[in-house]
Amino acid sequence: MDESPEFLPDAEAATPKKSFWAHLNDLRTALVRSAIAIGLAVVVCLLLSDRLVAILEYPLTRIDQFESPRPTVSFQVGSTQLGPYPVTPEQFAGLPPGAAPQLVFQVGLAKIGQEQVATLKLLPAPPPGTPTLRVRLHNFGPAEAFFVAFHVALYGALIVSAPFWAFFMGQFFLPALNIKERGMFFRWVGWSVALFFAGVLLTYFGLLPLALRASIEYSHLLGFEAFDWRAEEYINFVAKFIFGMGLGFQFPIIVLLLVKLGLVTHHQLSHFRRHVAVLSLVLGAVLTTPEVITQIAMAVPLYILYEACIWIAWYWDWKKRRAGLVVAE
Repeated sequence: MDESPEFLPDAEAATPKKSFWAHLNDLRTALVRSAIAIGLAVVVCLLLSDRLVAILEYPLTRIDQFESPRPTVSFQVGSTQLGPYPVTPEQFAGLPPGAAPQLVFQVGLAKIGQEQVATLKLLPAPPPGTPTLRVRLHNFGPAEAFFVAFHVALYGALIVSAPFWAFFMGQFFLPALNIKERGMFFRWVGWSVALFFAGVLLTYFGLLPLALRASIEYSHLLGFEAFDWRAEEYINFVAKFIFGMGLGFQFPIIVLLLVKLGLVTHHQLSHFRRHVAVLSLVLGAVLTTPEVITQIAMAVPLYILYEACIWIAWYWDWKKRRAGLVVAE
């Protein structure tokens, strides 16, 4: 029988072993290629920075999907809109009946005798579903526009170039795994990617508009206006929140890996429920921004995922015990 390496049970064991310095050189090559891929993606994203900014601004158009408890008044001067400003019937007489009317007045001029008098014309109500709250983003420095574009391009480049740097790093790590380990690796990586994008989409379409609206209402509660924001701070807030939630959704992968390795059981996971509730709040502060609204918005989904991990761990244990009983019979 031919005992050549291709017919050995574990052909990978017959391949020549690389030295430490050879492995280090392979790692350096993978990192350099990954950096080049990210750098090229940054250049491309800089050319598309206006579209990426529009994507990050989209949650601002959905902040009024939650019913406003206060009426607002806006004033349109030419193509510029001032407001909306929260008002009360005592402050602004003549408000029409309704739970929370969102009024827009067009400012004009009328001549009465020799005097020029400002006029207010009530504009028709916008069609249902049209955003009524308008938060304006501003740059307050000559270089802020560049920094905003660079930050947006950097965040976008990490996502756009992900298939490339993941491939280059995989070329370094995969040769150390056998066929069975590679299958498990790809399966776990697939779940990791799915959870990451689930966290990103949940944040982008659900939690982020809610958090932005809550921030506005809390500012009003403190007596501050909250419809003019610094663009750089908004972009950093949104990007940190989205990426932080995506990374936070990797928490179940870590927990279930510990279960698979036999380091924890579902009984131990149940015992640490209260500790994980506190840990979720801490992760909400570390991975997003250290304020209460985003902490809670991130902590609740993380804790729900932890409860799902407990049930999955219990199911794995039940399958293992059942398989043991079948073999014993």
